[in-house]
Amino acid sequence: MPHTDFRSPRLYVDAPLAAGNRIPLNRNQGNYLGNVLRLGTGTNVLVFNGHDGEWRAAISGRKRPENLEIVAVTRKQDHLPDVRYAFAPLKHARLDYMVQKAVEMGVCALQPLLTRFTQVGRVNGDRMRANVIEAAEQCGILSLAAVEEPVSLDGWLGRRAPERLLVFCDEAALTASPARTLEPMRGVAQGIDVLVGPEGGFAEDERESLLNQPHTLRLSLGPRILRADTAAVAVLALVQTVLGDWQPE
Repeated sequence: MPHTDFRSPRLYVDAPLAAGNRIPLNRNQGNYLGNVLRLGTGTNVLVFNGHDGEWRAAISGRKRPENLEIVAVTRKQDHLPDVRYAFAPLKHARLDYMVQKAVEMGVCALQPLLTRFTQVGRVNGDRMRANVIEAAEQCGILSLAAVEEPVSLDGWLGRRAPERLLVFCDEAALTASPARTLEPMRGVAQGIDVLVGPEGGFAEDERESLLNQPHTLRLSLGPRILRADTAAVAVLALVQTVLGDWQPE
């Protein structure tokens, strides 16, 4: 993103963006701009809503930031690559980290999955969405990854589109070059589902169900066992490099 402005504060707003629009700031946004960043009336910030691109806006208000006056578009809306990340939920801090890094890596959707050895059975969807927004604000991303409701692994496998490539990380797979494993699917995949299971691994019947999916690649991430949040970063970097939008045009 060579023309992205990383110096100006960026805010996500849940409102239509067009020149001349006035958008009220909520309490947290007003506090962030006025008390944390010490910005006052007339200062410019960048705003986005996930579908209207990025816009320059001026802060307005009498004693504190109260509104944003939309001025001009700075970047047109883009679209995330069709890479969906499915995962067994983690504990709070590590889940926060994983969601933020998956967003930075450019996934278009986050799908919590309940597996046999999943250690965390409940997921705070609102907290996940807040982390998606925060990561997008900080990294210049214009589109927000969707946060899906948790489902069982079997339920997810039964409803996912069969033409999509399924890349699942498995510590029981033979160690081989993951980049070479992915290479034959370059230009072939019609959407990609990337799956990292729980730290206890997959049960044998779960592994069999995964291997029976059409267009499946079982991936080793090298000779060391990675924590689930580390594995997320590693496999998404590989997929984006070989099959995604990290490739040169």
